[in-house]
Amino acid sequence: MSGVWLFNNKGVARLITNPTKESFELQEPTRAGSATAPGARRKILVYVPTNQVITSYAELEQRFNELGWVRYYPRKPKPDLIQFHRSHNSIHLISLPKNFAHLKCHHLYDIVVKNHSNFEVRDCSPSS
Repeated sequence: MSGVWLFNNKGVARLITNPTKESFELQEPTRAGSATAPGARRKILVYVPTNQVITSYAELEQRFNELGWVRYYPRKPKPDLIQFHRSHNSIHLISLPKNFAHLKCHHLYDIVVKNHSNFEVRDCSPSS
């Protein structure tokens, strides 16, 4: 485990694996969906054909529907997840937290991997 260990006033330690100047200035991520390393830039999901930043499930579901993805309603639903699949014959499934603000990088990259020519994950610009 390489990196820098930071200790707060209460003696609790935290490892920063890829330290930057900002990681020492900013102790906690400022917004939901931000990267786990303090000071790291928040990631955003972009619909490439229109360069649209996806900011809600309504926008995401609209784009998914255009690409052939539909909501998946399993027999035993999980109340904390929203799921999408390509078709009843497909094994492709995307599972996302019910609250859009709880999307993490691995959720965004799951969307990109399964829709590689339509979505990208980008660093959020400092003004956003």
